[in-house]
Amino acid sequence: MAEGALHGWLVIDKPLGLVSSRVVEVIRGATGTKTGHAGTLDPWATGVLPIALGEATKTAAYAMNCRKSYRFRVRWGVARTTDDREGAIANECASRPDQNAIEAVLPCFIGTVLQSPPPYSAIKVNGQRAYALCRAAKPPVLPPRRVQITAFRLVAIPDRDHADFEALVGKGTYIRALARDLATALGTFGHVAELRRLSVGRFTEAQAISLDAVVEHQHSLVQSLPMLPIDSALDELPAFDLTSAETARLRCGQRVMLHPGVRARIDRLDEGTVVAAYHARRLVALAKTENGGLRPSRVIHQ
Repeated sequence: MAEGALHGWLVIDKPLGLVSSRVVEVIRGATGTKTGHAGTLDPWATGVLPIALGEATKTAAYAMNCRKSYRFRVRWGVARTTDDREGAIANECASRPDQNAIEAVLPCFIGTVLQSPPPYSAIKVNGQRAYALCRAAKPPVLPPRRVQITAFRLVAIPDRDHADFEALVGKGTYIRALARDLATALGTFGHVAELRRLSVGRFTEAQAISLDAVVEHQHSLVQSLPMLPIDSALDELPAFDLTSAETARLRCGQRVMLHPGVRARIDRLDEGTVVAAYHARRLVALAKTENGGLRPSRVIHQ
C-alpha cells in the first residue's frame, strides 16, 4: 500500500499486554502509512486507542486534549508504588469502605480538583522522565495540578476488596491518582487493579476494532474497516467555510483575509486561536487567527 494512501482514523481496542507504541508500529507496518495515536494506554490497560493515519496525524494533538472516559477497578487496602497492579506493595491495612461511605465521598472528586500525579509517570523533571527517576531510586515529588473530573460514579462492588467505577475526565487526569486519593479519603489504601478506556472525545468503544482485524484486512483497509474522517478530533475547534480563492491562498501557506460573511466571527476570537478551515465540506487546513484573518499552521492534503 502506497505511503499516504489512507487518511483518517481507526479506533483500536488495545489488547492487554501491548504498549501503545507497539500498536502504532503494527498498524504502520500493515498500511505503509504515516501513523500516530491519541493518548497512551499502559500495557496492563485496554480499550479505546484512536489511531491517526496519513494526514490525520496532523490533528492528533487535538484528540489528546479531548475528555476521556474510563471504567476501572480499585483494590482496597493495598498501596503500590506505581498506584496500579504492576508496582511493589508499599503499604497495607485492613480497612475496607462500604457502599455508603464510597458514595458519600465521590462528590468531593467532581469538578476542578487538585491532583498530584503518580511518581511513576512520563512527566519530565529537569529533563528526565519521572518514572526513570523512580527506577533510579530518586522518586520525584511532583507538584499538584488542577484537573477536571466531569463525572465519577460507583458501578459495582464485586467483593469486599474491590469496587468498580466509571469516570469522565479532562486532559492530564491520572486515573491511578484518582483511585489513590479516593482510597485516602476513605481511610484506607488503594490502587487500580483493572483499567479500560471507553472513549476519547467522539471516539468510542462501540467504534473500536481489534488489532487482529487490521492485520487480517491490511490489503483492503479502505473497503473493510470503519475509517473515520480526518476532522473527527476537531469538534472543539471553531470551523470556517472558505471560498475557492481563500482556500487556494491558505493551501499555498499564505495569510487569508476572510470575506465579510465570516469576518465578524473571526473578530470575536482571541488572537492566535486555532480554527478548522473547510472548503466544500472538506478540511483544508488548521489555521490561527491573525489580525482579523487566518494564517495556516497545518495544511491538509487529501
